[in-house]
Amino acid sequence: MYGPDFAADPAAAYQRMRRFGPAAPVQLAPGVDATLITGYQAALSVLRSPETFVKDPRRWRALANGQVPMDSPVVPMMMYRPNCLFSDGEEHRRLRQVVTDSLERIDPNELRGYVEESADTLIDQFCARGEADLLAEYARAIPMLVANHMFGCPPDVGERLLAGMSGIFDGVDAEKANEVLTQALVELVALKRAKPGADVTSWMMAHPAGLTDEEMLHQLVVLMGAGTEPEQNLIANGMRLLLSDDRFAGSLSGGSLPVDDALDEVLWTDPPMANYAVHYAVHDVDFSGLQLREGEPIMISFAAANTDPTLASDQRAGNRAHLAWSAGPHACPAQSSARLAASVAVEKLLDRLPDLELAVPVETLMWRPGPFHRALIALPVRFPPVAPLAAGTSHASASSAPALTDETSGETSWNASPAPSSSTPPAATFTAKATGSAPAGRRRWWNSLAGWWRGR
Repeated sequence: MYGPDFAADPAAAYQRMRRFGPAAPVQLAPGVDATLITGYQAALSVLRSPETFVKDPRRWRALANGQVPMDSPVVPMMMYRPNCLFSDGEEHRRLRQVVTDSLERIDPNELRGYVEESADTLIDQFCARGEADLLAEYARAIPMLVANHMFGCPPDVGERLLAGMSGIFDGVDAEKANEVLTQALVELVALKRAKPGADVTSWMMAHPAGLTDEEMLHQLVVLMGAGTEPEQNLIANGMRLLLSDDRFAGSLSGGSLPVDDALDEVLWTDPPMANYAVHYAVHDVDFSGLQLREGEPIMISFAAANTDPTLASDQRAGNRAHLAWSAGPHACPAQSSARLAASVAVEKLLDRLPDLELAVPVETLMWRPGPFHRALIALPVRFPPVAPLAAGTSHASASSAPALTDETSGETSWNASPAPSSSTPPAATFTAKATGSAPAGRRRWWNSLAGWWRGR
């Protein structure tokens, strides 16, 4: 599951694996063996059975005995970290509660406003050129800007965080990438201990669970990792689908929502995290005829499970039964925010550049190798040049969105109501936001329909 061949056509690889049944033996990297769960019901069985399948990688026998070296490219993605992703039982509940309590303080209206403002700022940097790489200049940048703001992270630290996470996902000098990531997070934790603000990092630190600096660091690995690399892939893969698939370029009849439908399709067929959720059996298990050994990695293929031929229906528009956000006790706690940010980013781009089109044939687009993600290398597009927004005009549809320069001050709060539970102290709230007008100019079907849905 490494190298360009798998990256170019993972669907063909999953089809070959299915001859083994719902679980298949795979190699994640040279010398790293695992079992990949490719069946939908089989995946749910593993994800929803924490009494049999656990997450703690310290059970990984091949890593513990040195058979898999620490410099293997997949180790930083699979190694033990004291966070909610790699823990079980009561420890998992304690660490996850910190995450859910803190994320619940983010107001979706403010998140939407900040994504819109970030999007406008980025689009202004290339809209007059008539061409762009949407991955490098847009899809990659928006999650970093939003994450920096949400977590109170200085831009230079955020750039190193993103570089470290990208290296880990790609498995290219992953050990060095992990060092870059760790050092950046050490700086962020120290900064927030010294100067807490109205941000998710500070809220987690103030939580009654009393996280240590090490726990804080590794909780942030999960949250910022999931909020940047997979989010950029969701935005880019959604744009690729909208610009290349005739099903999303038809008439308005039927009243569907093209952007939401495209994201549903991507989450079913090309989820940004294609394969992950590594588990370990607590004892040998006979699993659909395949023996799952204690201490051997069991990885869930969200992409293969979602496209399991045994699923009753391939109707994906509006269907949220996919496993792109995982399932069970370790299901993604930030899925609503992640989907909202991706939807707003795509809507804003199509709003501003209604005649956007791919600059190359879709079949020539290339994918980044790696067993975990589904990630484009580039997404070149072209469009009739348009002028940037007028100076002095608010970039966001909602004019009171936070300024892009406020990543470090902690003066802007993300919560619109008192703290969601008695375990988290309350903080200041946002003022109400005025509704702005849509950008002027010719609007294609996707812009008109999305605008109608939002009440414009």
